Amino acid sequence: MRLYFVRHGESEANVVQEFSNRGFKHPLTAKGVIQAQALATQLADQAITQIFSSSLQRAVQTAKILSQACAVELSITDALREWDVGIYEGTRDQLGWGAHRQVQEQWFVHQRLDQRIPEGESFLDMQARFVPFIQQLVQNTADPNAAIVLIGHGGLYHAMLPIILPAIDYAFVREHPFANTAFVLAETCAEGLVCREWCGMVFK
Repeated sequence: MRLYFVRHGESEANVVQEFSNRGFKHPLTAKGVIQAQALATQLADQAITQIFSSSLQRAVQTAKILSQACAVELSITDALREWDVGIYEGTRDQLGWGAHRQVQEQWFVHQRLDQRIPEGESFLDMQARFVPFIQQLVQNTADPNAAIVLIGHGGLYHAMLPIILPAIDYAFVREHPFANTAFVLAETCAEGLVCREWCGMVFK
């Protein structure tokens, strides 16, 4: 089976650099809609069988465009939501973005996975909702030819994909970040999930 880990299209929150990781606000920009439509065209011949989306508006809107184009049912799950930044939610303050970078450094460099912004999520919190969801999805999908699209977020994928894709590490992710509507393609094999494509880079 194939899993497409897709980042949502450009949102209003991206443009103004506001933390928008709770609730249902900040839709796609006009550019984001065009990006999602282009992605739908790109995936049109991939025989997509299921689509899952984060519960945040920018992801849901992206997923709905794909769902309509592929004529595939859409399911919403908090497992794909962006990580919660606690007291900085709804802000654009550079102090918040500085704290965001510091927490990620604690996670990815120092392996202090319990670190968090006050009232926000730790790496371990994110792992507890994301990894079991992916494991159960793989285990419960009987069709070996299934092609599943998962619409999520850059921060989530930066943190979580190196856990489930053995050949990918955090240094690689930092050098190859997710653009809007970029995706990672993973396939199941005897050893588990294998990364076949990362944001346009194809692996043999």
